[in-house]
Amino acid sequence: MSKRVLLTGHGGFVGHHCLEYFLEKTDWELICIDSFRHKGTCRRVSEVSNDPRVKTFIHDLSVPIDHQLENLLFDRKVISNVVEEKPIDIIINLASESAVERSLKDPVSCLTNNYNLAINMLEFARRCQGLELFVQISTDEVYGEASPNSSHKEWDVIMPSNPYSASKAAQEALAIAYWRTYNLPIVITNIMNIIGERQDPEKFLPKIIQKVFLGEEMPIYGDSLEDIGTRVYLHAKNVSDALVFISKIKPAIYNSSLKSCGSRPDRYNICGEVELNNLQMAQLVAEIMGKKLNYRLIPSESARPGYDRRYMLDNSKLTNMGWTPFMDFRKSVELIVNWTLKNNHWLL
Repeated sequence: MSKRVLLTGHGGFVGHHCLEYFLEKTDWELICIDSFRHKGTCRRVSEVSNDPRVKTFIHDLSVPIDHQLENLLFDRKVISNVVEEKPIDIIINLASESAVERSLKDPVSCLTNNYNLAINMLEFARRCQGLELFVQISTDEVYGEASPNSSHKEWDVIMPSNPYSASKAAQEALAIAYWRTYNLPIVITNIMNIIGERQDPEKFLPKIIQKVFLGEEMPIYGDSLEDIGTRVYLHAKNVSDALVFISKIKPAIYNSSLKSCGSRPDRYNICGEVELNNLQMAQLVAEIMGKKLNYRLIPSESARPGYDRRYMLDNSKLTNMGWTPFMDFRKSVELIVNWTLKNNHWLL
């Protein structure tokens, strides 16, 4: 029997890629929730799916899931005077306010939204009888800046640098507490910079494509050509594939066999394999487009408060278990650039 999977934030950038990939590669029945009031859009959903396996419910997860919506999520029906319902097997909690810049301008909104969203989803998970897995999607940014030639392993010290990353760290803390207190099947994933089609123009890669296409100057944060921030990029389809891989692993549950000091839920780093600095990324995009890159270096200190020059995760745990990104980095960028140039409504 196919799994019933609750996916939050399916109208967002990463969420809609997960929706598309799950439909292509699994037989899951997908129950989706999005408020469509942040960065989630109906356009993304309509462009990747009209599959009857998808049910969409509009709800702002910063407020609790009401009883009537819960009835719909469980597909509750009265048959022969008996209430019957369908279980939810997996919850993938992707929904969050995710823009660092917006979190700097309005930290309270970001922090309260992401905290309330997490607690409401965890409370709902407590009401899911027989729940097999709750995946809390988190970010590399909770660890803060990585020093040169180092990488963060799972369970390294949490050191967020801005309100957004602090809100994600808070979500992790809540998930861990619910794993410990209520024996929920929690798994935490920390993911590096995600790229893909239909990404919001405020993000780095689509901004490069737009600037190069229009012949405008691209700002690059860096104090010199030898001191420019670096990132590791991963196509959203690779993230989706990793989540399917993780969904097949039985999660650790806090029970009698784990009741010891230091026991913890499962956590996985998901990242790509190529690190390059921001200028190199912009140059690669311009090369693919066959155009000249006009850029200007901007001192890192003026970038934004809490700017991290480098993120790096150690993904050896997941790769040793057999998972590696199936989409090559350069090929990913080529596909994204060419697709965006053909779909100007996502370029301009």
